[in-house]
Amino acid sequence: MRGSFVRATLAAVLLLAPLTPVPAAAQDPAPETATPSEKAAPAVSAAADWKAPLSTRGRWIVDADGDRFKLRSGNWHGASGTWNGSGSADEDANHHAGENSGRIPLGLDRAPMAEIIAGFREIGINSIRLPFSNEMIHDSVPVTDHAVAANPSLRGKTPLQVYDAVVRELTAAGLAVILNNHTNTTRWCCGVDGNERWNASRSTETWESDWLSMARRYKANPRVVGADLYNEVRRDIWDDPNWGLGDNQDWFAASQRVGDRILTEANPNLLIIVEGINWTGIPVDGLAHERPTLEPVRRLSHTLVDSGKLVYSAHFYDYTGPNHSGATGTGETTDPRYRDLTPTELIDVLNRQAFFVTAEQNQHFTAPLWISEFGIGGREETGARQRAWFENFVDHLIRTDADFAYWPLVGWHENRTGNGWALLHWDAAGNRMGLYDGDDWRATAWTRLIGGQSRTGRIAPVADWSMLSPDHGDYVQSRRIRALPDWDSGARKAVCPDGQRLLGLSHTGNRGLCSDVSAGPMWDPAAGYKAIVDERYVTPGRDWATGYTKLQCPDGHFLTGYSARGAALSAVLCAAAAPGSITGTSGRTVWFDRGDSRGPAPKGGDFAQGHYKGQCADDEYVAGIAFTGRVGSSRTPDALYCRQRS
Repeated sequence: MRGSFVRATLAAVLLLAPLTPVPAAAQDPAPETATPSEKAAPAVSAAADWKAPLSTRGRWIVDADGDRFKLRSGNWHGASGTWNGSGSADEDANHHAGENSGRIPLGLDRAPMAEIIAGFREIGINSIRLPFSNEMIHDSVPVTDHAVAANPSLRGKTPLQVYDAVVRELTAAGLAVILNNHTNTTRWCCGVDGNERWNASRSTETWESDWLSMARRYKANPRVVGADLYNEVRRDIWDDPNWGLGDNQDWFAASQRVGDRILTEANPNLLIIVEGINWTGIPVDGLAHERPTLEPVRRLSHTLVDSGKLVYSAHFYDYTGPNHSGATGTGETTDPRYRDLTPTELIDVLNRQAFFVTAEQNQHFTAPLWISEFGIGGREETGARQRAWFENFVDHLIRTDADFAYWPLVGWHENRTGNGWALLHWDAAGNRMGLYDGDDWRATAWTRLIGGQSRTGRIAPVADWSMLSPDHGDYVQSRRIRALPDWDSGARKAVCPDGQRLLGLSHTGNRGLCSDVSAGPMWDPAAGYKAIVDERYVTPGRDWATGYTKLQCPDGHFLTGYSARGAALSAVLCAAAAPGSITGTSGRTVWFDRGDSRGPAPKGGDFAQGHYKGQCADDEYVAGIAFTGRVGSSRTPDALYCRQRS
């Protein structure tokens, strides 16, 4: 039985269709096309009127002045590879859709770089997702003269040097650039191809080293604004990726770690962009399989060492689905594709899988959402369901004011035919076929998307809510504490980001909740911190948890971290408050050993699903944690001592 199952599993996985766009056969009649007047180019400009670096405020991305910067992006692919993986890489026919990028951004053989970039701005793009592969970083073989025929100044350069030139010219034109680690190897993505995970063809250590190298490489260029950590994490032949198990397939842990390393060791100005899980399971009816996307974020979200740098991302195409891999023929299941859903069903699924991170405010997972890939066939796509899906999806992007990146921007054409997915095509003679030439049905929807009503101007600062999850090791998200000696050696430690304080804790599971709500920064760095392991600071006559062991901060301090050994509470970390930031001395006990105790309308969300939780009010701070050491107890937190700030 096992041999049969393995063979069936292997066959199903190997026959997965690529999960990035491929033209679908037209089977439905085409809807009415737009009139020429409806296809006018968008009036939105990509003018360089924004100030780097970018950061986040709640669900919004903002520039250095605090003004909303909406990522109206496109993907300029090619540097991560277009070779399909079989046959000679020198033959165009062995590349996706016959488009051979030559290991560099597509189209540099057909049009001058300045012309291509001008085309981006012409259609309203203000930012570029620029894929690369780990192999490309180390590729010392110069590109061929043919690959840069329209850009002779790039002759003799390596792929990375060409990538450098592209980054330089894009940012000089005022466009923001997001670096995207698309693949391990320089070949087309995304099947069972050795690129399924960040560590599929490279070790995790090498992957992290490559990211630090790329982040440092462009540190001096302020318009390089983001690090998109890895593309479409998915199942390989044997293993599923996961979100929080702590093993070698844990995408949550890997992205958390490399994101923190980029910010602390390479470039603190970059946005850290984390895509959800693209696929798990075997795509066979009767076996579990799904596209989790960002759904796991609701129960376990990232807390970076710098608040205001996290962006979540997701991909959507009509031919895939919440439980459909996108395959046709062998490996195809009976699950609906996104294009099979009604508009109402589509909205419900999109919100559940991704858009909730922006729709729900004041949650531990609230963040900007960047739909970093979506797209569809152009002139040759006549399927009514495919076209309807695109219109409906664009409507939802407009409705939710989401950031987006179309896939792809650049393609080839010959006599106005070809792959058709790109918004801008060039033929071998350098003649451009553009979105607004009058015969591309997507033009109307694109104009609506680029010019749709959108939040602009200054975004007021908002409270941050952050989850602490020392599930498998230290989760110290304070730069200050990271720079200091180990305050509880051998224990798993969790510390709030600088500027936040602990407000909530779970009875079991070791999860915590931090925020800066109603307070702002409270810590006085000059006064330091104290690690508390006993009851020495419990004021006589103020026993707030009789019969329980109490780890309490001294007066003038607030709790910003804790440590655990197994399930048991080990110590608490108390930070000295800045003068005047804590004036009250009254407190109350919040018990949560037999049920949730979080107030009538708690903010922050469910930071420890399946566990009892306690939480102080927004205008309070945690001054102590109580637990029992009696026989049979696991010494897990039972109560919080919540004090008013004033």
